[in-house]
Amino acid sequence: MLVAMAGLPGSGKSTVAEELARAVGMPVVSVDPVESAILRAGIDADQPTGLAAYLVAETIADAVVRSGQGVIIDAVNAVAPARDQWVLLGERLGVEVRFVETLCSDANVHRQRLEQRRRDLVHIAEPTWHAVEQSLDEYAPWSGLAETRPRLTLDTVQPLAALVAQAAAFVRS
Repeated sequence: MLVAMAGLPGSGKSTVAEELARAVGMPVVSVDPVESAILRAGIDADQPTGLAAYLVAETIADAVVRSGQGVIIDAVNAVAPARDQWVLLGERLGVEVRFVETLCSDANVHRQRLEQRRRDLVHIAEPTWHAVEQSLDEYAPWSGLAETRPRLTLDTVQPLAALVAQAAAFVRS
């Protein structure tokens, strides 16, 4: 099985993905650390490093699934081509693809989370609240192949344990 996370930066997707991984025994492949490593290798930031990171994550996910394990993809997956990438991978490998989308319905909580988070991704700047607000316009409605796949939407103002329980039940169903 391939579980693809989706949601704006700071919405709680990485936190849910990490806890879900523990609950269901699947590894997480996260796009942001891959992009940071690409930049650390000296690839110029004006190159399509985000796209490259998604492609590297896809290659890693492919290897994990071929080894007989499921995998959780931690990525924004804001647009149909990104989401459909995981569906196409699942089809090539003959495994089910499910999406877990996170949103935070309380703008103040979302902003606070974003402003307080500190990741060890030296080559990737943390997005500002203003950038996240602007990205709302770029976060596309669900369409394409991904629209036809099972999707659970979690409002991350709920307690983490409840979110993980819901996501684990969804993945196991």
